[in-house]
Parts: sequence; structure tokens; C-alpha cells
Amino acid sequence: MKKVLLSFSVAFMLAFGAQAQTPLQYGVKAGINFPSYSYGNSNMLSDSKATTNFYVTGYLDAPVTSNLYIQPGVSLQGKGAKLISDGNRGFEVKQNTMWLEVPVNFVGKFQTSTGSFFLGAGPYVGFGLSGKNKIESGSVDIEDKFKFGKSKSLKGTDFGLNFLAGYKLDGGLTLNVGYGLGLTNIAGENNFGTHSIKNRAWSVGVGFEI
Repeated sequence: MKKVLLSFSVAFMLAFGAQAQTPLQYGVKAGINFPSYSYGNSNMLSDSKATTNFYVTGYLDAPVTSNLYIQPGVSLQGKGAKLISDGNRGFEVKQNTMWLEVPVNFVGKFQTSTGSFFLGAGPYVGFGLSGKNKIESGSVDIEDKFKFGKSKSLKGTDFGLNFLAGYKLDGGLTLNVGYGLGLTNIAGENNFGTHSIKNRAWSVGVGFEI
């Protein structure tokens, strides 16, 4: 964790150091997440399918060179998955979670006549805010909220990598696609016998930079 915090601190210092030479831009983006889980060693679950959620992100856009930028930010990320049981138990769980994430992305921009293409990647650290399970078994539907923690359904801290791409028009409008690759096993002790769960999320959205 100390190495993670040090890496984020260095990235923020580089961003504000770049500000001294070129003014920062500010951006916001929002859109739809298609999250799922990568999991293994499950005693009860046989499949994971994507569900639908949302995200909202605010970020700084700090140039390092004419083509390389650092984008630290704060993001509200809706994640989760549909979890399908094996054939003997016959139930489906739709798990929705909300995370507060702090990403630091390194973005390359490539100018065109009407704007610029961009590609980027970088680490994030996430903190679980809320979670809800909806369990469907035959004609019975059960909903329950849960808290994050080691003894709960999910642990409350995640770490991973973001990958992003898109196009920014000269007026500031951005079109964004992305992928979040969770690297932390967030499975708690009370998660349907599943011993390894990692966040995954495709996303599409729009934004604006000033």
C-alpha cells in the first residue's frame, strides 16, 4: 500500500509541475459501465455475466510533453455482475456495487484536423461505498444491502489498471471508451463460496474538457 500511495503522489507532483509551464485543463465524463467479475474456486457459482451500471469522473489534464498528458482524477464507479449458480441449485444473483476510485492515467494525444485521438492507461485505487444483492430463485426474489469488509460479501479496497481511448473535438467534447482491470481479490468471507473475485468493466461515455 505504501508503494501505491507513493506512486500516486509522484503522479500528482508531475501533474502540478507540468501546470507551471502550461495551464491545466479540467474535464468531466460520464457514461455506462458493463461490469462483470473474473472469479474462480467457487463452490456454488458457475458463471458471471455483465450487468449495466454507470460512472461519473472528474479529472485534471496536465501536459508533460506536446503529446503526453497526466490525468489524475476522482471517479464514482458502478460495478458488479450477474452471478449464475450451478445447475443443482438454480438461482441467479445480481450484485450491484458502488466504488469511489482515484485513477491516474497517462494519455497520449494525436492531433487531427478537427480534434485529437487519445490512448491511455494507468493505475487506480478504489474504495467500496455500497453494495446490494438481488437473489432470484424460482418465484422468490430477495434483495439485501451489504457493507464492505473482510467478513462481508466483498472487501472494501480494490486496486487495478484503467485503459482508455477516444476522440476529443476542438470544441472540448470527448467520446470515450474504456476498460477497468481489477487486480485485487475482493472476495469476502461471505460470498457464496467464491474464493477469488476481481472487478472487470467495459465503459462508453461522453465528456467535456475546458
